Amino acid sequence: MTKPKVLILCTGNSCRSHMAEGILRHEANDLFDVFSAGSKPAGYVHALAIEVLAEIGIDISEHRSKHLNEFLNEDIDTVITVCGNANESCPVFPGIVNRYHWGFEDPPKAVRPGETELDAFRRIRDEINKVFGAFASGYRQGRS
Repeated sequence: MTKPKVLILCTGNSCRSHMAEGILRHEANDLFDVFSAGSKPAGYVHALAIEVLAEIGIDISEHRSKHLNEFLNEDIDTVITVCGNANESCPVFPGIVNRYHWGFEDPPKAVRPGETELDAFRRIRDEINKVFGAFASGYRQGRS
């Protein structure tokens, strides 16, 4: 039996979507095939996204920035947007697709007073971890 495919979308596919992909794979690799992409890929994965996930034992160093068009014919079951621009520009995927929008701040632009850029990445990583961990847990409980 094939696992449901989850696609996580963001505009640049450089920070939030990769952190969410790594976290959801870590939390629910037995439940889903997880991918991420962007509507306007940046062409790289932000070094601080890689660093803050490594801090919690998740390796995304081999991830690459991808365009969402790579997934239009992949029988995606669930699309989750993690930024407002991606939510607004998300195409319609063929078939019956679950669609969620859970917006998070863009870490490089989310630095608060007294906070470093690394702190912002950690804070947003923890927010993503909470939401996607709960999603995995809820899905797992619904199957039992």
